[in-house]
Amino acid sequence: MRHWIAILLLAGIAGCKRPATLQPAKETAKDVKVAAGEIGSRLPEFSVIDLQSQAISSADLRGKVVLIDIWATWCGPCRNEMPGYQKLADEYGARGLSVVGLKANMMADTENPLSFARRIGVHYPLVVATDDLLKKFGGLEGLPTTLVYDRQGILRKKVIGFEYTSVFEAEIKALL
Repeated sequence: MRHWIAILLLAGIAGCKRPATLQPAKETAKDVKVAAGEIGSRLPEFSVIDLQSQAISSADLRGKVVLIDIWATWCGPCRNEMPGYQKLADEYGARGLSVVGLKANMMADTENPLSFARRIGVHYPLVVATDDLLKKFGGLEGLPTTLVYDRQGILRKKVIGFEYTSVFEAEIKALL
């Protein structure tokens, strides 16, 4: 009998809640910090000079849907994706899409990056990305890496590895 009383007392104590004034506040969406490069993170602040000697910054991209393409000249899947991104830039640029290529610099280029871009028909801004710049986008996990940010600068899609242009086009159309 005492055994049952002890169990009931323990169950009653375990079920008690602290007074509301002592409970931690619930997190709100604004309180949650999302790591750079993770879905829901913000477009990082940056200012760089592209391969055509033009300045480009995150401030230039505010209010636009932004596709960030992390690539390299020696990356076969990058070479396959980039012309599709140029087509997206051509088709949706007037509606508020900006495409920016960040050239990873982990290995030597197989050819001059500007010649490479011209040869495959790419003329969106291309930047040689420093390690610090890549860290702002969450670091480099693989090539190619494609990031799509909405007009509020929130990361909505991230793909590491090759993906068909049509997948990004559907995402971009929904954000425009």
